[in-house]
Amino acid sequence: MAKSLKDMLATAKAEVRTISPAEARDMMAAGALVVDVRDAPELSKSGKVAGAVHVSRGMLEFRADPESPYHDKAFDKAKPVIVYCASGGRSALAAKTLKEMGYTQVFNLGAFKDWAESGGAVEQPLDPGM
Repeated sequence: MAKSLKDMLATAKAEVRTISPAEARDMMAAGALVVDVRDAPELSKSGKVAGAVHVSRGMLEFRADPESPYHDKAFDKAKPVIVYCASGGRSALAAKTLKEMGYTQVFNLGAFKDWAESGGAVEQPLDPGM
């Protein structure tokens, strides 16, 4: 039977724990990798979680797989990984994918705005005129 987006999101949210901004801050202080899976235009408008690695959702598997020529060495299966996006849907799907790839400590921070509104540190986008 075919799955709908609603089905896939429900499965992802059941398999990956969503954490609060306070929990994320504690995990970050202990060395967790934070991954922003939004598209580049979204980052240019709002910035990103300070210290986060930007990997658009479409490149996640390529960056996370150590066998890929596009692997990002920031991805380490021994470290916790915190994923977020604009509203929490893409990050839930991304987190589930990382778990399927063998990352065992994966968490969904959910929406970037919740992080920013909670006082979380944000790196502002660079001025394109610079």
